Amino acid sequence: MSALPAPLSASTVSSLPMQRSRGYWTSAMLRFTRDPVAMGAALVVLILIALAVFGPWLAPADPYQSSMLKRLKPIGTEGLPLGSDELGRDMLSRLIVGARLSLFIGITPVICAFVLGAAIGILAGYAGGIVNTAIMRTIDVFYAFPSVLLAIALSGVLGAGVVNSLISLTIVFIPQIARVAESVTTQVRGRDYVEAARASGANAFTIVRVHVLGNVLGPIFVYATSLIAVSMILASGLSFLGLGVKPPEPEWGLMLNTLRTAIYVQPWVAALPGVMIFVTSISFNLLSDGLRSAMDNKG
Repeated sequence: MSALPAPLSASTVSSLPMQRSRGYWTSAMLRFTRDPVAMGAALVVLILIALAVFGPWLAPADPYQSSMLKRLKPIGTEGLPLGSDELGRDMLSRLIVGARLSLFIGITPVICAFVLGAAIGILAGYAGGIVNTAIMRTIDVFYAFPSVLLAIALSGVLGAGVVNSLISLTIVFIPQIARVAESVTTQVRGRDYVEAARASGANAFTIVRVHVLGNVLGPIFVYATSLIAVSMILASGLSFLGLGVKPPEPEWGLMLNTLRTAIYVQPWVAALPGVMIFVTSISFNLLSDGLRSAMDNKG
């Protein structure tokens, strides 16, 4: 029989290298960076944000300067790399500068809805009982209307304009985020560590702040990220219908509206704002999917 290995002495054990385990967020970020699709989408989003921030300085021409002699020039025209619109304005400059307003209208309602919806959902989920029933039944009323129709109806009542578009889109997204927040909070509320904190005498505010928020904000944030693509499309749709941004401001949805009559003359030029909306929406969708995959994998 082979001899059993000698047990390790205390000095040998103390000399072994210590490996520090990664935290959850560090592991999630590492998994995210290993996803090439998610990293590509994140790169596109960063480029779009850079265009939104530095657009006025990056634009090669004045996006408001019109010229009837240059109207509806094709892509590749000298001095007009992406052609010109129906008033002879440089399309490349208008697309670059339009990124600021388009992203602002698309992202801001989701941020506002994330704050308000998360607060409402966490309150309903943790309180439970009659409070949960009253809040969630009120939230359910908004689900009787499709998001598109509700956004159009609210914008029609409030009137056209950037501020009214932000308000209407925020109202549309609050119920969706509140429902997700209530669901995950209800699950966390029954965990052992929450019961232990409650038995130790901690008040509700302390339990929510210390034990609940850290476990529910991640899923709510990932879901809110997926709504940015929807918000971009809805905001562009409102501008296309004349309920959002007003001329002559460069905004991708409004540009689609003004160029719709040129679809038979310069179809490629008229399609450029739609291409920007599509690229932005799909990038935020892929980014959200990458975040969800990275955060769901807890192995």
